Amino acid sequence: MPLDASDLSAIWLTIQLAGLTTVLLLLVGTPVAWWLSRTRSAWKGPIGAIVALPLVLPPTVIGFYLLVVMGPNGPLGQLTQQLGLGTLSFSFAGLVVGSVFYSLPFVVQPLQNAFEAIGPRPLEAAATLRASPWDTFITVVLPLARPGFITAAILGFAHTVGEFGVVLMIGGNIPGKTRVVSTQIYSHVEAMEYAQAHWLAGGMLVFSFAILLLLYARRRHAPFHP
Repeated sequence: MPLDASDLSAIWLTIQLAGLTTVLLLLVGTPVAWWLSRTRSAWKGPIGAIVALPLVLPPTVIGFYLLVVMGPNGPLGQLTQQLGLGTLSFSFAGLVVGSVFYSLPFVVQPLQNAFEAIGPRPLEAAATLRASPWDTFITVVLPLARPGFITAAILGFAHTVGEFGVVLMIGGNIPGKTRVVSTQIYSHVEAMEYAQAHWLAGGMLVFSFAILLLLYARRRHAPFHP
């Protein structure tokens, strides 16, 4: 069989990680993107730069500092220990935290672009009808920004699936617990099991190509807004 039980376990863990991370990214990224698209605060630049840091920082650097923060002597690690949760490092929960931070710009930036493209007119029209800010966001902004949400969800999921450096630094490579597809490929290569590595790597290649093809197809068929 091309894929053994450990490969299937890594695939299932990767799907769980990417799915949960995508949901959390949309919950966290939506208010951040909305604030960045609307604010004129002097903090817009620094906060936008912090959100975009994973785009330029090496994954191992991000993973190292997250490991320090979540470790037994780090602020988050001390907090989780006081709450009786232990430390997040080398756990699935730690992978989720690291994945949310690492993939955040891939969700925030499409959402921010979508919110900015709406413009002020629909919001002003809703205000003249005495709609509350919350009603305006739910009934006007969300429907108009729907393509941005779809793009953000696809990119967030795909980027989480493809993580390696961050997950290896934070979670190690523990079978059934933190070993995802990317680290499983690494394990096969280390053991010189190239046939198994080919199956997983080929699957990742097909998945990545399909994601990009879907995004380009959606962009080509998107309506033009002058």
